[in-house]
Amino acid sequence: MPLSLPGYASDWLERSLDRQVRLAVTGLSRAGKTAFLTSLVNQLRHAGLDARLDMMSCTREGRLLGAQRQTQPDLSVPRFPYDGALAALEGTPPEWPPATRGISELRLLIRYKSRTNSRHFLGEQRTLTLDLIDYPGEWLLDLPMLRQSYQQWCEALGAQLTGRRRRFAESFLNRVSELDPAATADEQELADISAEYARSLNRARNEGGYTWVQPGRFLLPGELDGAPVLQFFPWPLEQLGDPARLAELPADSNYQTLARRFEHYKRTVIGPFYRQHFRRFDRQIVLVDVLSALNAGPDVFDDLRHAIATLMQSFDYGSRSLLSRLFNPRIDRLAIAATKADHVTPEQHDNLLSLVQALMSEPLRDLRYADVPVKSLSLAAIRATQARTVEQDGKRHPALKGTTESGEEVLMFPGEVPPRLPDAEFWQRQGFEFTAFRPAPQGSGEALPHIRMDSALDWLLGDKLR
Repeated sequence: MPLSLPGYASDWLERSLDRQVRLAVTGLSRAGKTAFLTSLVNQLRHAGLDARLDMMSCTREGRLLGAQRQTQPDLSVPRFPYDGALAALEGTPPEWPPATRGISELRLLIRYKSRTNSRHFLGEQRTLTLDLIDYPGEWLLDLPMLRQSYQQWCEALGAQLTGRRRRFAESFLNRVSELDPAATADEQELADISAEYARSLNRARNEGGYTWVQPGRFLLPGELDGAPVLQFFPWPLEQLGDPARLAELPADSNYQTLARRFEHYKRTVIGPFYRQHFRRFDRQIVLVDVLSALNAGPDVFDDLRHAIATLMQSFDYGSRSLLSRLFNPRIDRLAIAATKADHVTPEQHDNLLSLVQALMSEPLRDLRYADVPVKSLSLAAIRATQARTVEQDGKRHPALKGTTESGEEVLMFPGEVPPRLPDAEFWQRQGFEFTAFRPAPQGSGEALPHIRMDSALDWLLGDKLR
């Protein structure tokens, strides 16, 4: 009879035996993180039935028995709304799961047969515990702020306010230009300017398509809405003058008040989020919506490239030993995934893969240096379209059939995806048009259709399911 252990002691034993994996599903807002988590649970729940997981070796060998959801370890954190996500996908008309607005967790127990068929004390059937976390992609943007002072943060964001992006912040910049750093802080004035800064971030994201918008909590404040901890903003350096003078300003001055709120935000909002959720991962998949950025233009594409490269510095990578697994977990295997592969025709998937590798060339070099195994792939966690061919002028051409978010059924060719970072010529002709599709109608209780979810699962978990 198996021993009954308290939750934390049981987790400790599972980790010491390498039978527990904490998976970081890392994606910025709209990259498809909630869809990925929903599909991951769905595919494993349907393993051995109607799920198409041919690229998983344990499935091909008939060893994957399935998975069950369990109560998450931290009872103060909501459970990932898997049932609600499925209900949205199976609705009439089908809809994408609601955007994530807070933290949630999910624990899966994956049952499989050992490849060795050994009869030692563990038995032939084994269980792998998989812990997942969902969170707003906006909050992820704040992690790099932990390494910055208020003045460094102001300098970094000020350098980005150029060109088209600056237009979204004009009203905010006009307000802050009238503020004296040395004047005694007026609480209402700082609150009003902070609100204007938050509106500029929302415009940059929703109208401009930009990814790098900080602080992320300004976009999704939750229970912090209206709290002074969210009432600060970056100050253009040209308006601040000599840094030595700023350090001597009184504590109740505008500058010192904002700097103090910035540090409080790091200490009480970002720090706990990072410590509780981002320092304990074993494996990671980074979801990148490169197609939307490609459609939005060169400045948005470069903005995504900068955001991803900067965020990757917030995670610990490297090989693991038993001690590091227990006391100092590191990410020892990584997948880079270009999402929404179903939004381009199949012959464009190789180009999509090459493009996301080029986009992430800088962090990939660092990972190779750390000897961390990395796999790049293109995927659709929940396939929304069907590949078709159409005849025109006696020739057959690839196309996609699907339903747009406005409800229109279309048969179209979105265009070619460049296999490398786009040059000026590509942006001038802009031969690619991204169309957002509704999910395809789903049969109740059926496995969700996907593209290469099985490849991602095999890479992230296959070595643990032997």
